[in-house]
Amino acid sequence: MKRQALRVNRRLKSIYSAFEKRYGDLGWWPADGPFEVMVGAILTQNTAWSNVEKAISALRSRGLLSPEALSRVKDGELAVLIRPAGYFRQKARKLKNLCSFLENECSGEIKLLSGIDTDILRGKLLSVNGIGPETADSILLYALCRPVFVVDAYTKRIFKRHLLIDKEPPYDELRNLVHDNFPRTVEQLNAFHAYIVETGKRYCRKKSPLCRECPLGRMKRNVQCLAYGV
Repeated sequence: MKRQALRVNRRLKSIYSAFEKRYGDLGWWPADGPFEVMVGAILTQNTAWSNVEKAISALRSRGLLSPEALSRVKDGELAVLIRPAGYFRQKARKLKNLCSFLENECSGEIKLLSGIDTDILRGKLLSVNGIGPETADSILLYALCRPVFVVDAYTKRIFKRHLLIDKEPPYDELRNLVHDNFPRTVEQLNAFHAYIVETGKRYCRKKSPLCRECPLGRMKRNVQCLAYGV
């Protein structure tokens, strides 16, 4: 068991090092303040970030990027504004649920959440209709600077292709794999997730991956990667 943990620890650090050497500081998550991060975390569900930027720009132009302002706008009007992000009616309701949570939990003053234990706060976020594990952890890491790892589809794909997992485990199991075997600092967890997203989009694609150009291209790969001719 210790040998397995050591292998995972070394491999995670090697992957991170390769990413860091290629990318440096990606400056992720791009936002003006924690509430905008929270809004973006909901809007980015099942869509590309370029679409989220259009929706956030529309909200910003109307002065709606605060819990108080967003809670007052009518649902139909909000849905129209965030239409570029897709699933706009559902996401409008999710944003209103987020505003209700913030009002009930901290009277809309996000800084007051700082006194709540991370695990307890995560549980509270998960109780909000429309916030799942990935969204909750994105909010915790990027908006509230808590040392948690965000798991997404890119994480599962890259970790499987590079021998960290041999099947798709439950969300929290994969999250804990990183927590148990990688430094738990906000800065490194932030950068690690950003690196994974960048690599997943540009190189480790679901179809026709660009393994030779990938930052991990020189690392030992499994049979799945070898099948791509690298």
